[in-house]
Amino acid sequence: MKKRPLYLFQSFMLFSLCAVLSLHASHARPTPDEVGAVLSYEGQDREQRLLEGARKEGTVVIYTSLNLKDSVPITEAFEKKYPGVKVTLWRAGSEKVLNRAVTEARAGRYSPDVIETNGPEMEALYREQILTPFFSPHFKDIPDVAFPEHRHYVADRFNFFVLGYNTDLVKEDEVPGSYDDLLDPRWHGKVAIEAGDSDWFAAVVKNMGEEKGLEYFRKLAATKPQIRTGHTLIAELLAAGEMPMAATVYNQNVERLRLKGAPVGWKPLAPTFGRPNAIGIAAHAPHPHAALLFTDFMLSREGQELIKARNRVPSSNAVDSPLNKFPYKMIDPVIVLDEARKWQAIWEDLFLKDQAASKQG
Repeated sequence: MKKRPLYLFQSFMLFSLCAVLSLHASHARPTPDEVGAVLSYEGQDREQRLLEGARKEGTVVIYTSLNLKDSVPITEAFEKKYPGVKVTLWRAGSEKVLNRAVTEARAGRYSPDVIETNGPEMEALYREQILTPFFSPHFKDIPDVAFPEHRHYVADRFNFFVLGYNTDLVKEDEVPGSYDDLLDPRWHGKVAIEAGDSDWFAAVVKNMGEEKGLEYFRKLAATKPQIRTGHTLIAELLAAGEMPMAATVYNQNVERLRLKGAPVGWKPLAPTFGRPNAIGIAAHAPHPHAALLFTDFMLSREGQELIKARNRVPSSNAVDSPLNKFPYKMIDPVIVLDEARKWQAIWEDLFLKDQAASKQG
């Protein structure tokens, strides 16, 4: 019998080994249907099955835009509660989270189990078919406005636009109680607006009715509001007395400073709009049990209390927080994605054009 060259035998063995490993990998990585079966299970033994499955998986990979100062303590609390399930955390800005998840998915590389970031980016991930619906018993405590119609993600925290003011510069009985009060001549040039809040602008205009809303904002623009960049910075400038009021400040930022003794306060003006920050599970999640276990934790009272402790606004009604105890509406991520150019153009014409001209001059 003729002997085959050694290199042919080695090539055959290498091919066989690769085939076995490939078969094993394809078997180890759950299919979207298998992921869906885990995420939709509602049996009485649900939590036990999730925990057993998560410990076998050993890890959960999370992509988030929540800063490390806040996200790390939350993930550490999760690991402490569920020993044997380690969190791999990748944190970046919301656009980078979106870009990385989309780039990897299009290349057939499915890394994240859980994605937690801003509403418009989550909506974009849904459109890319990267997210999948899931069930959590904690949904009962989450308000309806936190869910998109398709239910592929849910808000776990909010950023609310409120009126902020310096208590040394504005007396309590002078604080505006409505958007119309901001047009009072006494506030001409004394109200700050964040330069990037065109989505808030669109939401308020649509709520007022487009014709009436645009007319209101033309009047507001005529009062020459101060245009600043950065919600955190605006809150700090309020505290420093650099301006008496700000129309688009996050209440969590003002509250954080108020608790430290700064002379600031905040007030929701109707309609009060919030930006949703949401959590979702990947359709190709490599570790579906751990993914759902972590998502449950984030939406649970325990997880929401941790969000509250980080001076952020929890979405759950089960958590008592002064930061969400008022009527509010959500900025629709669908509108942000589909109508961004329209509203950005109008916003720039009303509020940013003069600023740009002054810089050029």
